Amino acid sequence: MSSSIDVSIAVHADRRTGPYKPLWNWFGYDEPNYTYSEHGKKLLRELTELSPEPPLIRTHNLLTSGDGLPALKWGSTNAYTEDANGKPVYDWTVMDKIFDAYVEAGNIPLVQIGFTPEALSDFDGEYRHHWAPNDKYATITTGWTAPPNDLKKWGDLIEAWANHMADRYGRDVVESWPWEVWNEPDGHYWTGTIPQFCEMYDVSAKAVKRALPKARVGGPHVCGGFNSPKAQTFMREFLQHVVDHNSPIDFIAFHAKGNPVVYKDHVRMGIHKQLKDIDTHLGIINEFPSLRHLPIVIGESDPEGCAACSARYHPQNGYRNGPLYGVYVVESMLRTYELAARANLTIEGAVTWAFLFDDQPWFDGFRDLATNGVDKAVLNGFRMLGKLGGDWLETASTQRQPLADLVADGVRGAPDVNVVATRDDTGVSVLVYHYHDDDEAGPSAEVTITVDGWTGKAPALRHYRMDETHSNAFGVWKAMGSPQNPTRAQYAELEAAGQLAEIETVGAVAVDNGKILLRTTLPRQGVSLLRLEA
Repeated sequence: MSSSIDVSIAVHADRRTGPYKPLWNWFGYDEPNYTYSEHGKKLLRELTELSPEPPLIRTHNLLTSGDGLPALKWGSTNAYTEDANGKPVYDWTVMDKIFDAYVEAGNIPLVQIGFTPEALSDFDGEYRHHWAPNDKYATITTGWTAPPNDLKKWGDLIEAWANHMADRYGRDVVESWPWEVWNEPDGHYWTGTIPQFCEMYDVSAKAVKRALPKARVGGPHVCGGFNSPKAQTFMREFLQHVVDHNSPIDFIAFHAKGNPVVYKDHVRMGIHKQLKDIDTHLGIINEFPSLRHLPIVIGESDPEGCAACSARYHPQNGYRNGPLYGVYVVESMLRTYELAARANLTIEGAVTWAFLFDDQPWFDGFRDLATNGVDKAVLNGFRMLGKLGGDWLETASTQRQPLADLVADGVRGAPDVNVVATRDDTGVSVLVYHYHDDDEAGPSAEVTITVDGWTGKAPALRHYRMDETHSNAFGVWKAMGSPQNPTRAQYAELEAAGQLAEIETVGAVAVDNGKILLRTTLPRQGVSLLRLEA
């Protein structure tokens, strides 16, 4: 194996190709009661600080019955109960704590309508699940997944909820929030039929519109794509129902998941599966010409399907603590733009299903953005995406792998050393990443970046990096001996290591006839953001 590979990158600073609109700053999680914990509020603020565009936050279980205490893949608000005479009783106490945290942090809620309160569930068995990371995933399917047994009471609940939110936060504010119906009804989250779901969707969407006429509503958030006939059937039948019944719909939502495995002695990512899921659903949407104008939300877009499935029990999830997760996110998000352009459709957002899990061991292999209040490397991948802005620029890389190859097979041979760039009023941002599906050592990339078409004075350079030795609190934690009870000094060191590292600062780079030449060594599973600012 050679010690490095030579990569030439071109950035044409005078060739704008269209406006840059972030689709990556959407996040979600199962457990709404983590939202208002100390660490939860801290992380919500950090998500707002990622970029000038506020993040959208999606969470499950907003109507689930329970005691308001978090557990893995579980949460509750107890918003709906009934008295002894079967009369509805609304209680927004826990709901308000969740949405107060979003509003205070500057987030935009992607308000999820679900799941069925216990008083409206006729499930033959337990209402609450008691899932653990070593259990079968299907054990989550209990009473909260049942179709509401009284759609009149259900619709009244949604309308009352929407009106309460408008009263608390302001009608104009709440009408600007997108609302969505349910989650993965083709899987373990719905025990009814497709027609029952469509009927429930219509009741829910119309209830929102009665309270908030200007609010946007969408669905159905099916999961899987190219290898899930059930998901494909569900999506087609739902969209046909929308067309046939003129159902209220303002965006179309689906999920996409990768498929990591343990290959020989290491984790091998399955990004091709995630990209195929996206491509398949875009193809289905294109089968309905009257809906092609609608924006699309990928309600969950992740390397695999279970954030709470710890790597302790699922070793294929061992990518989550270090830089591989971060560079995977960058790769998958940027390729999502390409898939949308190829399908001639608009993807408005792609939700990373990751937040945090309080009261868990340090770096325990959950798919989260922070552990015990310390940011993981993946969050620095998002921080670099947040430094893009303005208009896309034309770029090229001698090591850019074709989109078709990634969709077909992933990145299993030569690595993908790719680039995107944007230009705003004050400068140019160049994002370069070095990705491979295999989580094993590989040659670094010796990258030469030529920026042409530069006008004006010589710019300053700020170079940010996320890799094994930069912006990676996990590496620092391992070097400490993996403490489960860090000292105050160790905690401060870990917290600092979780921030985005700036590895190079130049007051004025040389410009020769409108050209700038930059060089860097980028390790495998590394990301650089080079900011040129006049």
